[in-house]
Amino acid sequence: MHGLLGVSGLRKVYEGSGRRVEAVRDLTFTVEAGELVCLVGPSGCGKTTLLKCMGGLLAPTSGEVRLAGRKVSGPPPGMAFVFQEYGRSLFPWMRVADNVELPLKQKDLSKARRRELVADALESVGLSDAAGAYPWQLSGGMQQRVAIARALAYEPEVLLMDEPFAAVDAQTRADLEDLVRRLWRERGITILFVTHDIDEAVYLGERVIVLSASPTVVQEQLKVDLPDERDQLHTRVAPRFAELRTHVYEQIQAAKRGVVRDARVTKSDTPPLH
Repeated sequence: MHGLLGVSGLRKVYEGSGRRVEAVRDLTFTVEAGELVCLVGPSGCGKTTLLKCMGGLLAPTSGEVRLAGRKVSGPPPGMAFVFQEYGRSLFPWMRVADNVELPLKQKDLSKARRRELVADALESVGLSDAAGAYPWQLSGGMQQRVAIARALAYEPEVLLMDEPFAAVDAQTRADLEDLVRRLWRERGITILFVTHDIDEAVYLGERVIVLSASPTVVQEQLKVDLPDERDQLHTRVAPRFAELRTHVYEQIQAAKRGVVRDARVTKSDTPPLH
């Protein structure tokens, strides 16, 4: 199994209080270095379970996750997370700059270097002038930018994003999507972006992995053959965008009905669209 990030035969079963829930059945896929891959699937299909296993926050029942060839058994040093609940991931009593600096304290860095990384990350997300503010003084979209800045300052190889824009309004969401594309291009980070929003998955990703309904397997992998330069006005009205979006939507509807295609067939090229 190659690729910077590899998931192989991943299965997760939750057991407790007399119940046994198979959240993820058998997931295998890879993410190449420098790729931006979106994961999309029906609600409740185990996307968050998968991400927690990938980030070493949860031990899989069987199968494994590898980062740069090494098995993930706890949170790996080269990985950072951005979650949906920005309000819960930032400490309200700490100023923005201190929130961003917090994970850097685990690293062996001088105070000057930490400050430099924090300033650079805040500048990247357009929040240099908010360094001294408290999170509760900022809008939801700005708070999520702080969470992204914190992840960037950590200088990760891989960024795992779990529905990070689900809780912000549509306009803010569009801005944040463009921010992620820009940061990905500028910094060459590998990003795995989980979303339930089909348009977002097609707009952001170089590739979209469609998951089935729970218990989860890979329904399909789709290459997004849109131009690298994307913008909210033109990309979303392009005929190819509509075709890809419709195709992913059909796959998710099929997943809800329990129809699983053989994901391996369509790995390399986009299937014809009718």
